[in-house]
Amino acid sequence: MQKNQTKRIFRIVLFSSTFISMFFVPWVLVWAWLMPLPATVQEQVLDALDHDFDGIIVYVNQAGKPAEFYAAGWHDRKNKIPAYPQAIFKIASITKLYVAVATAKLVKAERLSLDKTLADYFPELLGRIENAEKITLRMMVQHRSGIPNFVDHPEFWSKPPKNKQETLNYALDLPADFEPGEGYGYSNTNYMLISDLIDKVVGYPHQQYIKEEILIPLGLKNTFGSLSEVDIDQVMSGYYVGVEEDFKTEDTGLMLATAEDVGKFIRALNDGSVFNEGEQAIYSSIYVYKHTGLLVGYQSFAEYHKDIDTVVIQFNNTANFDGYNWNLAEIVYSRIVKILRNKPNE
Repeated sequence: MQKNQTKRIFRIVLFSSTFISMFFVPWVLVWAWLMPLPATVQEQVLDALDHDFDGIIVYVNQAGKPAEFYAAGWHDRKNKIPAYPQAIFKIASITKLYVAVATAKLVKAERLSLDKTLADYFPELLGRIENAEKITLRMMVQHRSGIPNFVDHPEFWSKPPKNKQETLNYALDLPADFEPGEGYGYSNTNYMLISDLIDKVVGYPHQQYIKEEILIPLGLKNTFGSLSEVDIDQVMSGYYVGVEEDFKTEDTGLMLATAEDVGKFIRALNDGSVFNEGEQAIYSSIYVYKHTGLLVGYQSFAEYHKDIDTVVIQFNNTANFDGYNWNLAEIVYSRIVKILRNKPNE
C-alpha cells in the first residue's frame, strides 16, 4: 500500500485518541462516526436509538444559559414508560469522583495522609495484598497501586460476590499487576478500599460523609448513595444487549443520581466550588475532573468542556461488555459535543 493511501485511511476514524486503520474497524462504528451531523442535540439523541440503545438521557449546562434536557427511548421497556430526563440513573464509576473529593477533604483536615500506606490503614491486609507496606493512599487514588481489579478475576462474573468481603476476596492473594508507583492500572479495588477507609476514619458510612460534605452544600437532592434510598420506579431500567432482564434492581453499592445533579457536581468540581480552602490543590494533585461509568445495563459520561464552558452528561441504559456498544455511546457523546461547538453564541 502506498504511503499516501495509508495516511488517508488513518485519518478516517479516531476512537479513544488512537488512530486505527479502517480495515480493522467494524463498519457499524465507521458509519456511526461518518453519518451527517444533525443540526440539534435532540436529533442526535433520537438517532442514538438506531444504535440499539433502549434509552438515552442527555443534560447540557452551558454557562449563562438555561440548562437543556433531552431524552429518547424507554425508561422502562417492559411497561412502555418513555425515557424522561429527571430519571435516577446508576452512575457506576462516576462515583469515584465523589470519593476522590471526599478523600481530598479528609486529607486537608489531616484525618487522612496521602503518604500513609495500605498496611498502615489496614494491617490485616499485609500478606493478602502484595506490596501493602509500599502502596500509599496517593497511589490508590491515582490507580498506581498495582492492586488487581476484582472484576478481572475469572470467577467474578460466573460466581458474582454476594457482599463486600466476597468482592474483596477476588483481589486478595494475587500477584501485583506492577510495582507500586511504577505503572497505571485502573482498579475498582482501589476505590472500594478507599471507601472502606473513609468509613473507618469518620466512623460512619462514607455515603453519609459525601452527603454532608458534598451533596448538601451543593444542593444536590437527587443524588443517592445506594439503591435502598430511592423509589425503584424512578430508576431508569438497565438492559444487556440480547437479554430481556431488567437490571435496575441489582444493588451495586455505587451511587445513583439524575443527569442534572451529576452535571451540577461536575461544574462545581471544575470551577472549584465543591472545595473549601486548600482542598482543590490536593484534589488536583491526585485525580481527574471527568469520568465515565459502566455497569451491566448502564453507561454514563460526565465531562466539562472548557472551550465552550459547557458540562455534558450522557446516560445510556443499554450496555454489554463484548461488542461495540460502548464505542457507539462514545461516538454519540462526541457528536453531541461537536453539535454544541457548532452552535452560534446566542
